[in-house]
Amino acid sequence: MVSNQTAESSVVIRRRVEEARAVQYRRLSSHGFYCNSQMGHKQLKSICAMTRDAQDLMRQAFTKMNLSARGYDRIVKVARTIADLAGSEKINGQHIAEAIHFRNNLRMV
Repeated sequence: MVSNQTAESSVVIRRRVEEARAVQYRRLSSHGFYCNSQMGHKQLKSICAMTRDAQDLMRQAFTKMNLSARGYDRIVKVARTIADLAGSEKINGQHIAEAIHFRNNLRMV
């Protein structure tokens, strides 16, 4: 693919990942977890704040994709990680859309 956008160096990506992991640890350590994938539904509801557009998109995805509760939770966990990598306090619609995209692409493999 051709893009005018310059790619991040691996050093920059590594730094972002380390920062996101540190944020996750600080957020989750009081719950006995160290990363987003360990959260249960109860923690998702209390920890994963979403913007209105993110909530709307998740509602639509739940219906149109016929998601189970587990599928819903998995998308939110991935979106929370994407938001952490972006340095965002809340999960927004773009984070949800990217998580859904990853889910759909993995199902095709």
